[in-house]
Amino acid sequence: MLSKATTPQQYLAALPDEQGVAVKALRDVIISNLPKGFSERMEYGMLAYTVPLTIYPAGYHCKPDQPLPFVSIASQKNGISFYHMGIYAMPDLLNWFVSEYPKHSTKKLDMGKSCIRFKKPGDIPYKLIGELIKKVSVKEWINVYEKNIKK
Repeated sequence: MLSKATTPQQYLAALPDEQGVAVKALRDVIISNLPKGFSERMEYGMLAYTVPLTIYPAGYHCKPDQPLPFVSIASQKNGISFYHMGIYAMPDLLNWFVSEYPKHSTKKLDMGKSCIRFKKPGDIPYKLIGELIKKVSVKEWINVYEKNIKK
């Protein structure tokens, strides 16, 4: 269920009430903890936090004219999905997150490679997400990306 919104404000305004409140709260946590240099935009029908082309002109290897993705949020039919490319590319970060998660939630962790799914808005561990967001600087993300992902 990808949005056709072209701005974060349009995206947020179109969300259903309960999910809208949770996505806005998650967005606030991300923005207040996001290291300097990342920027918010719409990508792939989701709220996205990326390394702008002004900082990393090479862009995303799949689409070099687009900024390097880092984190995204999607309101979907069955819940809210939070995508963090760092937990996909950085094993130590993944291990930290998986070990910390039970300290912040009684729910079972529902996770794919970079996606963490929350079935109910009340399931989101905002404090933990804030801690996760702070852990990777733009410079570190570019270095990890170039070392591990970029072909």
